[in-house]
Amino acid sequence: MATLQSCSVCLRESALQLPRHHLTDNYRSRTAKWKCPRAAVIPNFHLPMRSFEVKNRTSVDDIKSLRLITAIKTPYLPDGRFDLEAYDALVNMQIENGAEGVIVGGTTGEGQLMSWDEHIMLIGHTINCYGGSIKVIGNTGSNSTREAIHATEQGFAVGMHAALHINPYYGKTSLEGLVSHLDSVMSMGPTIVYNVPSRTGQDIPPRVIHRLAQSSNFAGIKECVGNDRVDQYTDKGIVVWSGNDDECHDSRWNHGATGVISVTSNLVPGLMRELMFVGKNPSLNAKIMPLVEWLFQEPNPIGLNTALAQLGVVRPVFRLPYVPLPLAKRVEFVNLVKQIGRENFVGEKDVKVLDDDDFVLVSRY
Repeated sequence: MATLQSCSVCLRESALQLPRHHLTDNYRSRTAKWKCPRAAVIPNFHLPMRSFEVKNRTSVDDIKSLRLITAIKTPYLPDGRFDLEAYDALVNMQIENGAEGVIVGGTTGEGQLMSWDEHIMLIGHTINCYGGSIKVIGNTGSNSTREAIHATEQGFAVGMHAALHINPYYGKTSLEGLVSHLDSVMSMGPTIVYNVPSRTGQDIPPRVIHRLAQSSNFAGIKECVGNDRVDQYTDKGIVVWSGNDDECHDSRWNHGATGVISVTSNLVPGLMRELMFVGKNPSLNAKIMPLVEWLFQEPNPIGLNTALAQLGVVRPVFRLPYVPLPLAKRVEFVNLVKQIGRENFVGEKDVKVLDDDDFVLVSRY
């Protein structure tokens, strides 16, 4: 109590000693012209985790040359934790079938359902095991610039070759804010920008990409708007990966795209490699299209998760809010596998129709 009384006295004394302004000072403060404060911008500010060591870094040109990048699926154990054994098998199948890169923790890999600890761990695991065989691109994007910076620092610290960044979603921002957000993360290493307005609610227009392309770390854009937009970039020499599997053949061979960041290649990596490497092949493209249409009848990765479970290469475990496709659609997939040829799909088990009771839906993990 004595201490509290002493503090109270100190506060009263300090209050009495505050300077008193004359009336003329108050008048000046009221009549002075107000000026808009300038934002505090600190150029070339380097956060503590950043490193300029380049000995083992991947060059931007190495990323720009990739033609088939798979947005890899993240499989789960029945309690919802990562099934790293199944994950390793999936990545190995991508390497064996000629994929050149993987996106870790993207939309397909359900990065949005991961904690950042899980996210960075999976990027580090992939680099540690497969970094010498395939390019590892970590999705470290966020609608929070602070989180995007921190995750990207950690991703490059554990060795990822490049980062994938999305524009801020839900809260959205102005175009100037969008440029500032992406500029804040691009200085750390090779970066692919991802434009998917159907998920973010905001398009990244070409004038923004043209500004970002001035950065030496800008590798290119994963574009989901369509081939007219692809033309606008490739005509200017900007590297583009199609984000739409149903358009990727024409994007690659008719519109100048470098390649595709693909969901379908989780299932048929060899066919997708042929589609991107061999040349125009409309008959192969037509052969794959029914599978692509089946995959995207519900938001990705619902179809992919269902398909991989029925192929027996992952456990039939879903982290909510994702749930498997209904039984009729599961039967359709089995028929598609038979039409395209089981030998073209990943895994070695016979494809089968799973019952509703075979699936595990995990809400807490």
